[in-house]
Amino acid sequence: MTMTRREFSFAGLAVAASTQAAQYRIVDAQIHVWINDPRYPWAPGTKNPPKENRTPGMALDLMRANGVQRTVIAQYIGYKWDNSYCLDSLRKYTPYFRGVCRVDPTDPAAPDQLSHLTAQGFHGVRISPAADAGGDWINGPLMPPLWKRAQSLKIPMQVYAPITRMPDLVRLIELCPHLTVVIDHMADCPIDRPQELEKLIALAGFPHVFVKISHTWSISRQPYPWLDAQEYVKRLYAAFGPQRLMWASDWPVDLAWTTYDKTLSVVRDSMSFLNADDKNWVLGKTAQQVWPFA
Repeated sequence: MTMTRREFSFAGLAVAASTQAAQYRIVDAQIHVWINDPRYPWAPGTKNPPKENRTPGMALDLMRANGVQRTVIAQYIGYKWDNSYCLDSLRKYTPYFRGVCRVDPTDPAAPDQLSHLTAQGFHGVRISPAADAGGDWINGPLMPPLWKRAQSLKIPMQVYAPITRMPDLVRLIELCPHLTVVIDHMADCPIDRPQELEKLIALAGFPHVFVKISHTWSISRQPYPWLDAQEYVKRLYAAFGPQRLMWASDWPVDLAWTTYDKTLSVVRDSMSFLNADDKNWVLGKTAQQVWPFA
């Protein structure tokens, strides 16, 4: 994979697209990329794989248009444990991206696979335990070795799980007290069950737990700027502080609900309870701590 002249011109991104963007580096803490290409086959059993490509080059165009300097690519689940396309994207577009891989959490070899992927260039691993019995492996014997390996590699453990799974993380966090843990998308707490958010807030006592204040657009029952979901962000802000919260677009998943620019502007322009320094952290500095970029 070679970079075109148009893509190389992205090096001028440091000149931000807006006055606010120029004040600090904006980091998007999560996107996904994929391509319909036989070199990168979909995992067996993948149902209805996306027909339209969503490539890192497309992401770079969005970043440039919105003043976003760096982005974290999370391995797309349609490829499951084959991280090849994500890895090739990281290598092609260094230094604009960091990568978070996936390993099979039910495979005893997962810790060694994680070591191999980290050596190749990934900086983090993502697990996704479902709410039903299919996700009960989060409480099984294969989790401690995987979490301990991530801690020894000094890479973050990224958890995409429903709010009901948050209590299951406590023993693993206690087992690995120095491991950085990132909870995706406010644990997708349903907007009509605000009391459930306390399960995530309970993790605020662990200093190395971070939260992505994303998916405001998908859990909300209101139009932009999704004020009902902003109430969740306020509560997380009070519990974790801005230094442990981070913005993520979750592009291109967001496109089913909204646009990339609105996922950013809701934090940058609409969350009036965040002051300028708070936004500095939430829109960039927090993610920069978790995924150090050049």
